[in-house]
Amino acid sequence: MEASTRRLSAAVWDLAIPARRQPGLAMAGFRGRAPTQLALQLVPYPAVTVFIEFGDGVLIDASGAHRTGGGIVGLTPGTVTAVGRNVDCLQIRLSPVLARAVFGTCDPTGVLPLDAVWGRDAERLCERLRTAVSWDERFAIATTELARRRESGPAVDPEVAAAWHWMAHSHGQVRIERVADELGWSRKRLWSRFNAQIGLPPKRAAQLIRFDDAAHRLATGTAPVEVADACGYADQSHLHRDARLFAGLTPAGVAAAPWLDIDHVAWR
Repeated sequence: MEASTRRLSAAVWDLAIPARRQPGLAMAGFRGRAPTQLALQLVPYPAVTVFIEFGDGVLIDASGAHRTGGGIVGLTPGTVTAVGRNVDCLQIRLSPVLARAVFGTCDPTGVLPLDAVWGRDAERLCERLRTAVSWDERFAIATTELARRRESGPAVDPEVAAAWHWMAHSHGQVRIERVADELGWSRKRLWSRFNAQIGLPPKRAAQLIRFDDAAHRLATGTAPVEVADACGYADQSHLHRDARLFAGLTPAGVAAAPWLDIDHVAWR
């Protein structure tokens, strides 16, 4: 396990990361302490994200619903804000290909309680994680549970998995027509199968992946005009539209988002 400490706004964050990372799966442990309540807006990421909260952290979705204890955040959740003063959270990011087997078909929007998908098993898992004596033990418990569910869950079509990996490898800069041609599928078939199994149409998925690349470039201080060019946007206004679409922010707002301040440490 790797451990580090970072200061973010008024809070001090202790981070823990597993020593080994598995394909399509990333985990990190966060403990944050602040003199006053923090409110961090999530920046969408091309993964299904699970939050399991052991402290006082709360997730608030675009409808204003409060999720205590964490939840499952889809690919395009809208505005989601994490609020808390004493946060103790296990965060798990799963590629949509893996998430299909682990969770089945999940709504890509909003925040779902874990027990809405796993029932009583979710409560038992959270209790085991809560009583674990170290982050290493928590990581091991979560890894075992996810592996068990992956083995018994529904798999995506190999072509759908290949399409997702191609999009991810190209940072979303690939034409969907080319993907369909390479797979030997029609655009209509790719759209139908991909949308049913991943939860987003292929074009929107590629947009999200490209926006994630752009968001992290913006967070390093790179100028929006340079980011737009590097990420294949037609111009800055195109980048602006995607920032509004996925994060509800301007490119400047994305660049300043506290949520991204420790991303390069937790998810490298």
